[in-house]
Amino acid sequence: MKIEEEIKQDKFKSEYQKLAINLIFTGNWINSKNAELLKPYKLTSQQYNLLRILRGQYPKPVTVNLLIERMLDKMSNASRIVDRLVKKNLVLRKSCPEDRRRVDIVITDKGMKLLDKIDLDEDKWEKRFENLTAKEAIELNNFLDRLRG
Repeated sequence: MKIEEEIKQDKFKSEYQKLAINLIFTGNWINSKNAELLKPYKLTSQQYNLLRILRGQYPKPVTVNLLIERMLDKMSNASRIVDRLVKKNLVLRKSCPEDRRRVDIVITDKGMKLLDKIDLDEDKWEKRFENLTAKEAIELNNFLDRLRG
């Protein structure tokens, strides 16, 4: 559906304004669909993002600073998200043997198994983009990368 129909607005100041509004609207739409996918697993998208980062680094432990650098949502409070994941037994927080001031974070077996379950729903994630061909997806990725400059 066209952005004009979605937000009931016929005119925009410029095509660039329309683009910005369309990107914001579409980003929110994707976030909403992602939240629906993760709801049965009782995870937020930020928690899911951290778990995926930790799985990618496994078995190496990581620091909160590394998580912050790699997170999709730069406004998230990584320490607080880690605390919530610790309470769910999905990650462990341990003191670093070489530097006791540093805290290492590692995903647990329970966290890995949860991600394996979520991976089975990967087709649901990709289905929301079925209106684009693979070639169009590559093109859009290139445009978005260029936009961020």
